[in-house]
Formats: sequence, structure tokens, C-alpha cells
Amino acid sequence: MRRRALIIVLPLMLAACANQGLRQIQSNGEGPDEFLIQPVNPLEEPKDYTALPAPTPGSSNLADRSATNEGIIAFGGRPEAANAGIPASDGALVRHASRNGVAPNIRADLAESDAKFRKRKGRLTQFRLVPVDRYNQAYKRQALDAGAEAARWRRAGARTPSSPPAARPIFR
Repeated sequence: MRRRALIIVLPLMLAACANQGLRQIQSNGEGPDEFLIQPVNPLEEPKDYTALPAPTPGSSNLADRSATNEGIIAFGGRPEAANAGIPASDGALVRHASRNGVAPNIRADLAESDAKFRKRKGRLTQFRLVPVDRYNQAYKRQALDAGAEAARWRRAGARTPSSPPAARPIFR
């Protein structure tokens, strides 16, 4: 009897140790959001206190860092051109990408439809005895098998880039 109980309980205990990482869709606490915390530059003493700009409430600090500007620099861009609009060299690309129209509030629409989709998919799956990967559970049918898709395009005669080595499947 003890062996049967051990055979049943041991897999449950091991499953509880699984690391879900960033795949957990729901927040599990009221604590701070780690992604909103930004590091700042070290404070420096100015050479001349009279040359400092006048303080403006609500504006940025001289020690504040800009994640957007740092990302632009990391990808080889110029931060001063970030808010300058679309360069003329990219005009044809933008016209082609927006040829069928542009929805002004696409992010809000997608967030709303995604929330409805997850709510619809989670109606009968809210009660579990063991932890479940909600991301896999909600989006399993929308997963793309890269190897099978590349093979399909190759059979159709399209030139495809080489694929990375096959990894273990995400969805089981």
C-alpha cells in the first residue's frame, strides 16, 4: 500500500518543482512589477552649479537612463532620430506595409481580443491539482512547427533558409 501511495505522490511532488519561468500569464501577487524598475546612471557632481538647467516638475532627471535610446544605440541607430518620423529611405517600405490600411489602435484591439480568447479557453481549466502552463494550454492550437513548415515550403518549390537543428517540441 505504501508503494502505491509513493508511486502516486512522487510524480506529483516532482511536477511541483517545475520551473515555468516567464510562461505564467497570471500575476501571483500584489508586489512591484520588476520590468518597471529602471536603473539610473550614477550621480555626478556638476562642474558649475550655475550652468544647471532649471528644474521642471514631471520631466526626466539628468541621471535617468532611457531604455529606448539604449536599445536604438545597441542596434546601430541614432537616438536623436527616434522621434524625427520616418526617413525618406524607408518611405517605400512603410507604404507597402500599410497598403491595406493601418488600424490606429491595433495594440488595444489585440490585447482585448487576446484577453477574450484566454478567458474563453480557461473556463473549464481553472481548477487543477498540479501547476499547469497556462500559456501552452491557451495557445497550443496556434503553435507553428518550424521544421514541418519549412518542409512544406520546400515541397512547394520555394527557396528556404537552412533551419536550426531540431529541438525538443514545445507542445506535447
